Amino acid sequence: MTTTAPTSQLPAGTVVRDDVVAARAPWSAVVAAGDLLTIVDLQGNQAVDFLVFDAHDTDLRYSAPDTIQAQDSIFLTTGSVLRDCEHGPLMTVVADDCGRHDTLGGACSKESNTLRYGMHTWSQHACAENFLAEAGRYGLGKRDLVSNINWYMNVPVDADGALGIVDGISAPGLSLTLRAERDVLVVVSNCPQINNPCNGFDPTPVRMIVTRPEDAR
Repeated sequence: MTTTAPTSQLPAGTVVRDDVVAARAPWSAVVAAGDLLTIVDLQGNQAVDFLVFDAHDTDLRYSAPDTIQAQDSIFLTTGSVLRDCEHGPLMTVVADDCGRHDTLGGACSKESNTLRYGMHTWSQHACAENFLAEAGRYGLGKRDLVSNINWYMNVPVDADGALGIVDGISAPGLSLTLRAERDVLVVVSNCPQINNPCNGFDPTPVRMIVTRPEDAR
């Protein structure tokens, strides 16, 4: 689905893609080097599970350990560089209305849902299934699914190392923007989780906007 985006939410330049991703749905795109990807949390408190690969060599994919080590922080915000498994830059967060995003919580799956919430959740759709379906369009499979980013998800970590998924700190209309440092393949699951507060127990749509800066024409 394509729609018109308010210019107040967009970096300057030409919009080359503008999609509303339905609640619980997957999304993907190849974002060219220098282009900007803006993710808008339309109704607030919606977790957006996110993977990114080098578009020309998918063995070079997002690495949570390399990203965390390089920036000396488990949270992502403006200035954070998403790094691949060889420590190279994939994308950089250049703007962030929310202020803190998760690198540790991972993606929900049928297996983790049943372990955490009971066997009655087995039939519920999960992010792992979204990732497999969408990444499969590019020839990727289970071995290519690594620890992902959760934009807008609130996963505080206590002094003793304990962590938990709690109510989000986002709000309707907040956005973040990433710059592609090379041609990248982005794969998203607009999280369907209804058993914990990551989506306020009610998944909602998000917007994915790709902008080409004026100086890149």
